[in-house]
Order: sequence, then structure tokens, then C-alpha cells
Amino acid sequence: MTDLITTPGPQPPSAASVLSTAAIPAIHVAHSLPGSWRVSSGACVSGPESLAGLLHRFADDVATDSGIALVVASDDDDAATADILVDLDATGLDHLPLATGVRADGRDVEEADERYAIEIEPTGVRLRGATHEAVHRALTTLRQLITAGTAGSIADVPGARLTDGPRFAWRGLSVDVVRTFHDPESIRRVIDMCSLYKLNVLHLHLTDDQGWRFEVPTWPLLTEIGGAGALGDRPGGYYSQADVAELVQYASERFVTIVPEVDLPGHVQAVFRAYPVLAPEPNPAAQAASAAGLAIGTLDLDRGPTRQFVADALTAVAEQFHTAAYVHVGGDEAFGMSDEAHAEFVDEAMAVVRGLGKRAIGWQEAARANVGADDVVQYWIEPNQMAAMMDSGALDGMLPPELATVFLETMGKSSDDVPTALAKGSRVLVSPNTVLYFDQPHAETAATEDQEALRARVGLPFYPGATLREMVEWDPVSVTPGIDSDDRIAGVEAAVWCETVTNRDDLEFLLMPRLAGLGERAWSATPTDWDEYVHRLTAASRAWDRRGWAWFRPASIDWQGVM
Repeated sequence: MTDLITTPGPQPPSAASVLSTAAIPAIHVAHSLPGSWRVSSGACVSGPESLAGLLHRFADDVATDSGIALVVASDDDDAATADILVDLDATGLDHLPLATGVRADGRDVEEADERYAIEIEPTGVRLRGATHEAVHRALTTLRQLITAGTAGSIADVPGARLTDGPRFAWRGLSVDVVRTFHDPESIRRVIDMCSLYKLNVLHLHLTDDQGWRFEVPTWPLLTEIGGAGALGDRPGGYYSQADVAELVQYASERFVTIVPEVDLPGHVQAVFRAYPVLAPEPNPAAQAASAAGLAIGTLDLDRGPTRQFVADALTAVAEQFHTAAYVHVGGDEAFGMSDEAHAEFVDEAMAVVRGLGKRAIGWQEAARANVGADDVVQYWIEPNQMAAMMDSGALDGMLPPELATVFLETMGKSSDDVPTALAKGSRVLVSPNTVLYFDQPHAETAATEDQEALRARVGLPFYPGATLREMVEWDPVSVTPGIDSDDRIAGVEAAVWCETVTNRDDLEFLLMPRLAGLGERAWSATPTDWDEYVHRLTAASRAWDRRGWAWFRPASIDWQGVM
């Protein structure tokens, strides 16, 4: 086998040759080589001893996705004849740009270099990456290519020379585990999805009005009472400290950082149920909301032991989710709270986070406080959609007049949030609800009657619905106000809220195949050609079926051709 190239080589290939890689996200530079590599069970993979864990996990994943059982070399004799040779080596990757933005684990992008190269020839595969994480990304690509090329017990992978690296350093998914409690096994499945599409952040929305999902030892009623509920009559639950430790470890092994969110100062009804001493005095907006079956209310720093509660909760979550350099403090939708009180609260919460040696992130409303260059502001309210909703009178009849006024006052300020954050030096995490809120209904007709019934139930009807194409044909710079380059973007993150999600299957139905499109947009700087992407997507669906994921099948795509 020839050595991997150490220069960029010829000009980027045609769309047809890129298609032959069948990888999602799209490869940065791909060149076709003659012939193809045939692989079957018993093929050997070899690499340095320090990569042994990665290689065994790769072999396990390939077996799950394709049915092909690879063997990890156990001695020098096996290594000398290995079909897949893996190495830690950054030589010749400098023509690829480093990722921009920030990493959730706090490491510099140079230190956590994810760039890699793969060369596939009829005689075998050589693969190398700059770091362990880069090798994992390369193995993930090879795993996808093997799965796409599998027919029966054999896979044929077209010859190719690939060099690749990410556009953004933060590539994430936020999951609401409050309105519906998703048990640890469900979260592990989501981590597997993230890893498959080169996402490296799982943001867990751990607290809200409906429940509290992690332990704070000095405030045990948060889980005993606050954790007992969920939305409506759904069962509650929480993650014990042992659960958290296992999830953090599982994610870390797959190069995913779990970023915890404690949503403050609003969305805290579960806190008030557990500790009424923290609850505010009733006000007209809260009373009107209560009469309509809604609940609003915010924490007050000057009330009782609120400051101690905030410090204890943030300390506990930072200690348990120790691989994250960031703690998310919420800061959104503090209905009925004055601007001054809201800013003071966010400043207090972020100061606590910084005092713990962590960095702070908040939803875009946090920009109304004293955020700075080390803070991240998460953009979620697309201004045109919000303005259209406010002008249309869509809220008329949906909310009591007193509450509608409070809502409009709060949300009406949102158009200034991102420009304000940028002016204060903060980076923006791109999560606009138009293209990255996965709780939108699927807009396309499903391929089966059962899925069509599910499509009618799952997804917030508040949104108009979105197609798979709409969720992949966009660009983070063009959708973010005040941004004209990647430089001020922290990264890209989707969110799935669980008002209509009742179980694991509902969650996966909203996530897949959308999550593949998220990976495409967060990793690849190349605009996506829809027709070409569909071919890659259908090839990818083989793994989804083998893993038992409950994914959405639009009738507009011929999925049967690859089954």
C-alpha cells in the first residue's frame, strides 16, 4: 500500500466522486482512487497500544452497524498483516483549517485537533489522525463507509484518499429531560447518535417547571419532590450521582462532552414545589397564568436562602459533570421579572460558575446581563419568525391578556440580544428555532400510516413544521444576525424540547434523520447538494435499522433501495 499523501494533491473532486464516500458529514477533501477494498469478518485492525480502547470500540460499532466482525490485532504478527492500519500522526494535514469557535471541554482547538486522513486501496486501509479524538473521527468515517458498502457478509468500499476536519469546535445537541424524563439507557442511545455524526456536545436541560433531574446533596427535596414529576401524568425520575458518573464516562469515551444546564431564574416551579420558602409572593401576571393552567415565577436573590441555593445547585452540577468546562445557567423567559433584577440574577449565577473554575453559557436573554469575552450566548429566537408571530395576533386567545402582555414585553426585546452579546465580546452559539429546533413537526408525509399518525402527534403545532431539506440547506453565518464570518461563532447546537414527546421512540422520531443534517452543518463548510445528500442519507439508514432507532421515513425518499 502506498503512503498517505502529505500535500493537498489535485483540485477537489466532482460531486460524483464525493458521493462515493457515502459519509455524513461530507468529507472536506475527497479524491477517488482505482479499485475498491473488500472487507469481511476476520479482517484485522491494528494501531498503537494507546489506541486499543478506540480500536475495540470501532470493531464493536462496525459489527453492530454492518454485521462484519473485525479483529483487533493482539500481537506484532497480526499488526504486520493488518487490513486497517491506524496511526497517531498529523503530518500533511496543515492544508486543512483548524476548527473555529470554542470547545465544551475547554481545550484549545490546537490541542484537541480533530483533523485526519484515510487512504483506501484494494490492499487495505491506512488511517491517521492528529490526536486520539481525530482517530475516533476517522474511524467513524470508515465505519460509515463499511456500513454503506455492505451487502450480506461482505463490504466493498471504493478506493479514495480523504482528508477531513471540522468547521466548528462546538457541535451539539440539547435534550430536554424534564418534560419527559429520559432514562440513562435512552441518553446513551442519543450519545451514540451524536458520536456517529461527529457531534461532540450533549447539552442536558436538567431543570424546569416540570421537574428536577440531578442530586444536590444539601437540598434533597429537589429530587424527592421536584424530581417526582414531569409534564402531565408522565413518570418522573432523576439521575443519581452514580448515573451521572456513568453517563459522563460513556460520553467521554466517545468524545462527547455533557454540558449541564440549571435553568434560572425562571422555569423553577419544581424548585418552589420542593422548597416553598424560595417561592415569590404572588403577582397579577402569575395569578392570571395560574388561572389559565400555566405557571410562571422567578427566583428572587433577596428572598430567604436563594443565594445559597443558587451556589449549592451550580456547585453540585459542576462537580458531577466534571468534564465540561461550561455550565449553562439558562436565563431565558424570566416572565414578570424586571430587567434590572434579571440582569442581577444572571450576573450572580455566572459569577458563581466562574468562581468554580468553569465558564458560563446562557440562552440569548443572558446578553442583557454583564456577559463578556469568556461567556457564550445561545441564540435561539429567530427575529423574523418572532416578529411575524407577534404581529399576526397568534397569541390572541391562547394566553390571558395579563400574561400575553408580559410575554410580548419579554420576547419583544429578543431582537437586540445577539447584537448586544457581540458588542460585549461574547461568542454566539447558533441554535435558531427555525432550523435547529427539532421539536418542530416533520413537514413531509411519512412513508407509512403508523408514522403518519405519529407525525400528527409528535412535534409542537406552534411551529409550521420543517422538512429534512430545510434543516440541512442553510448556513450558520447567514442565519445569525450581526455575524458575517465564523470568527464570532462559538459553534452550532440543535435543541429538542419534549412537550409532545412521551417516550424514547417519540424522541428518536424527532431526532433522526435530522441529527445527520446537524452534523453536516456543524462539521462541513461545503454547501449541501440535496440530491447528493439523499444518497448519503439512505446509505446511512442501514445502521439506524440495525441499532433499532425509531427514525422518521419521509415518503419522498426511496429508502427501500438500500434495505
